[in-house]
Amino acid sequence: MQTEGIKALVLGAGRSGVASARFLADRGAIVALHDRKDVAEWTESARSLKDSHRVGLISGEIPSWLLDQIELVVISPGVPTATVPARYIDRKGGEVIGEVELASRFLSGRIVGITGSNGKTTTTTLVGEILKNAGIDTRVGGNIGTPLLDLVGTTDEGTWIVAELSSFQLETIRDFHPNVAICLNVTPNHLDRYDSFKDYAAAKHRLFMNQTASDAAILNADDEITSSWASGLNASVTLFSVRRELETGLFLRGRDLVSRAGSSEKVLMSRDEIFLKGLHNVENVLAALAAGLACGADPASMRETVRNFRGVEHRIEFVAEVDRVQFYNDSKATSVDATLKALEAMAENDGEVVLILGGRGKNAPYEPLRPLVEKIVRAIVVIGEDADNIESQLSGAAMIVHGSTMEDAVRQAHSIAEAGDVVLLAPACASFDMFGSYEERGHEFKRAVKEMAGGEAGLERSA
Repeated sequence: MQTEGIKALVLGAGRSGVASARFLADRGAIVALHDRKDVAEWTESARSLKDSHRVGLISGEIPSWLLDQIELVVISPGVPTATVPARYIDRKGGEVIGEVELASRFLSGRIVGITGSNGKTTTTTLVGEILKNAGIDTRVGGNIGTPLLDLVGTTDEGTWIVAELSSFQLETIRDFHPNVAICLNVTPNHLDRYDSFKDYAAAKHRLFMNQTASDAAILNADDEITSSWASGLNASVTLFSVRRELETGLFLRGRDLVSRAGSSEKVLMSRDEIFLKGLHNVENVLAALAAGLACGADPASMRETVRNFRGVEHRIEFVAEVDRVQFYNDSKATSVDATLKALEAMAENDGEVVLILGGRGKNAPYEPLRPLVEKIVRAIVVIGEDADNIESQLSGAAMIVHGSTMEDAVRQAHSIAEAGDVVLLAPACASFDMFGSYEERGHEFKRAVKEMAGGEAGLERSA
């Protein structure tokens, strides 16, 4: 791809946008970085590009004279593709891509692309560990935190790049070609951004569009959407299931995780060896094992990696036990389906659940939570912008109280919980009404628990 002298506009001054602007400027492009927020509110890394890389910084409306000069738009995941600058450049024949597509044109090596409504980060992290521990040169990036552009120059043809990919990132791929592509599930999410669930699912499906017969596609046989894709893909398809045995694929049989190809089968490990809670994490492990096999990892090495894997921060993360009440942080549960999976995992405990729920809603109904809430939830502490909406939809399912801050929510939850119960932060909402990210929300939850437990030493005694 030619970048020298090209006039480029990067939309969105977050982590992805900063990486794109820096990357293009380093390769001779004339770059403007735009965000609707005032420049004074940008991060220091974004503002510093003006002096370090001669990147123009633009906030608010973009002048039409500038748009007339732009040849390339790199759009950040948080910016809708229907935004006026992107549509304008596309209609006049310029190219509109995202950071993932840009990176793929410069990366060496093979790619494992992982998407899904839930479980992406856990599965991406686990696949990365599986490949590294099998002695395979591996890099991990994408939606998980490290922009793929930051990996350019660190890989060669023998490297496997494990990339977590959101639907937003997949909207703007063109030639991006994963050698192994995984879709874990597709459930209602981001309906505040998409016109319909069908449009959201179509964005996920784009992960497979450039694959060929020599590539591998790994799909959840138990998911209505992903299983329907199996017959229409160019790649060789591997299915996984926790509900039934498969003629070919990976599945859970009793307590065993089995890989079967026709009449040949192998027990890869036992469910009892998986540290992570919940059947959904068995799904994640099956998908990761399928990816490891596709990339040539040794089954014995994979088993050992899974046995030692303790999950990732903000995903059903054990925080502490205070007064015989366990606290779990699942701030990454930003959709109703993710919260359902977290509740299902907690149903394995003997006690009940006090659920902290709420934030910025995504126009998805909360009613699907009701059956499980009625069964295992002692009380709900609602927070954030969508608190009243949640209360109206789940009224009568459990006692509902309002928390003004995260600290207030934690203290109320603790006062309601009884010995043997679990306090679970699984908000089913985005964080941006009260926090800058789900990570910040999770950290604030953990801080509040720590303070309630009596500081650092108290938390350690309670854990």
